[in-house]
Amino acid sequence: MKKLVIAYSGGLDTSYCAVSLSKQGYEIHAVSVNTGGFSTEEIKKIEENAYKMGVSTYKNIDAVAIFYQKIVKNLIFGNVLKNNTYPLSVSAERIIQAIEIVNYAKSINAKYIAHGSTGAGNDQVRFDMIFQTLAPEIEIITPIRDQKLTRQEEIDYLVSNGIEMSWEKSKYSINKGLWGTSVGGVETLTSKNPLPESAYPSQLENQGEEKIILTFKKGELIALNGKQDEPQNNIALLNDLASTFAIGRDIHVGDTIVGTKGRVGFEAAAAIITIKAHHLLEKHTLTKWQLQHKEYLASFYGMHLHEGQYLDPVMQNIAAFLASSQENVSGDVFITLKPYHFTVDGIDSTHDLMNPIFGSYGEENTGWTANEAKGFIKLLGNQNKMYQHVNQPS
Repeated sequence: MKKLVIAYSGGLDTSYCAVSLSKQGYEIHAVSVNTGGFSTEEIKKIEENAYKMGVSTYKNIDAVAIFYQKIVKNLIFGNVLKNNTYPLSVSAERIIQAIEIVNYAKSINAKYIAHGSTGAGNDQVRFDMIFQTLAPEIEIITPIRDQKLTRQEEIDYLVSNGIEMSWEKSKYSINKGLWGTSVGGVETLTSKNPLPESAYPSQLENQGEEKIILTFKKGELIALNGKQDEPQNNIALLNDLASTFAIGRDIHVGDTIVGTKGRVGFEAAAAIITIKAHHLLEKHTLTKWQLQHKEYLASFYGMHLHEGQYLDPVMQNIAAFLASSQENVSGDVFITLKPYHFTVDGIDSTHDLMNPIFGSYGEENTGWTANEAKGFIKLLGNQNKMYQHVNQPS
């Protein structure tokens, strides 16, 4: 038998791959990688369906902690929002899923890896690049992309092989993970129409306001309302709490890896709140040059991650810089949750550089004299004065 590992989600595409490849004589080992969003019941159902597709084994890999440590932590350190909007919810997950799948394939000496991506999206790039970089000796098989199959053709094939399940396509495509949930539908295929309220998995349940406290230590979210836990657990708890206010909804528009424009809805309450809270704390605790250089390096980190370039060594170089910048990013951030939005009210930190001992902006100065201020301003404007004098119109 030809041993093959398939990245298995349990959906139509990966089900077609499992059945068709098993018919071709491959020994199918199905793998799902949990980067958040899977319940125990959902995992059990995916496993049951996998065996109906003729797989030899099924494995679910819990990679939530790895996902946080390897990627999410850096996205928080960098306050990464692609196009100032999207927290890279899905693209970030795919990188870790691909790494875990290829590592598993190598551990069982599989000679083939398959995934159900089409030829029109970003995921094919992310999966293929990780697979071929980490295991060039393993052949990549992609039936949906290679055969250019329609959804109906896949359904007809499965039914003809005795797999009669409900393949009715949901009106909206939902992908849930630790760092957010993507929402795709007919509206996101246009440039004009918004997603309706009903498209979002989390609905407004809380009409009031609620004040919460996020505690950071060296840039990591270590506590929610004074209760300490692992950062990834705090993120999940924050999302459960904030999603009842229907916070974190938006539509991202951006450039895909394959050159087209893409539009996708998302809800990412915990991601948006954490990034905004962390950013405010940084504004108080980092110097202006730290903030400036962090901003463009973090932008590059997010772009490279989105494009599937996670294994390029520059990513570890940037991650090292981001981590070193977090030494003094510790303290409490005060948030007010409201229906559909939130406010970041303030911070409390022993590293707060807004220290009254040096003066209060616009009020009084205690660290310099009036004459020193005059001299500083004169020198600061010296080059502008020379330029204007030399280049004044004749």
